[in-house]
Amino acid sequence: MKDFKLIPTLGWTDYELIDTGGYEKLERFGEFTISRPEPQACWNKSLSETGWEKLAHAKFVKSTDKDMNSEKGQWVFLKKMKAQWFVNYQYKQMKLRFRLGLTSFKHLGLFPEQADNWNYIFDAVSELNVPQPKVLNLFAYTGGASLASKAAGADVVHVDSVKQVVNWSHENMEASGLDGIRWLVEDAMKYVKREVRRGNKYNGIILDPPAYGRGPEGEKWVLEEQINELMQHCSDLLEPNKAFVVLNLYSMGFSALVANNLVNSFVPGIKQKEFGELYFTDRAGNNLPLGTFLRVKTY
Repeated sequence: MKDFKLIPTLGWTDYELIDTGGYEKLERFGEFTISRPEPQACWNKSLSETGWEKLAHAKFVKSTDKDMNSEKGQWVFLKKMKAQWFVNYQYKQMKLRFRLGLTSFKHLGLFPEQADNWNYIFDAVSELNVPQPKVLNLFAYTGGASLASKAAGADVVHVDSVKQVVNWSHENMEASGLDGIRWLVEDAMKYVKREVRRGNKYNGIILDPPAYGRGPEGEKWVLEEQINELMQHCSDLLEPNKAFVVLNLYSMGFSALVANNLVNSFVPGIKQKEFGELYFTDRAGNNLPLGTFLRVKTY
């Protein structure tokens, strides 16, 4: 059991981090290359501004908001490109397909660094050796972890508070040739509390909470204020001796030690543990940190 870092690029042919610096990142998603703000890329770019413009199909330009972490802005098109397109990801027998698009908050519908977690989830479900593993994916976004769980044969409950994002996840499921995921537009805290009262149990729980958020009925979510309570409820939902947990805390820049302490407090009988940082390396060898993670198994 030790802290370690990962470069989660295995399996990606449709994604590449080309360059970073000047608080921006230049990425290739399939056939299109995108320039976006990146608050942590405080070093100099390796390529020239002209080089970036030659490669990029679109650039996200931030608004005049002085907040470095603000996601407000608009897309500027430098070359002709599609409004929507697909990328593929493969690991062992898992073949996933994601629909991408330029959103008004600089996102494309995919966090490619999460691929290493998808690999872990696929293996974890495959190794459970139970008739019908049950997996709960909270703050599930466009569903990469849900698809990985389903591809490995799990019964999956996918929870997100935004209906449009859940619909997007459903598109990704169909594009990946999968079916049977249970979709819920729901507040994560409310849902886990109800599940505890019902006495339901899960073999896997995946959490990727934002720093701040709102539930479908305006429920307030603040990560540092509520993550401890949420982990307590999630621990009550875990099957004893046959469970895994994946927790990401990139939104607040929390240390991986925070995730480690949270899970140690609530998950008994841990047999395997992995925690550290996710990052990608650009062509010049600069490592861009993309969040902390913790993954544990009780089997």
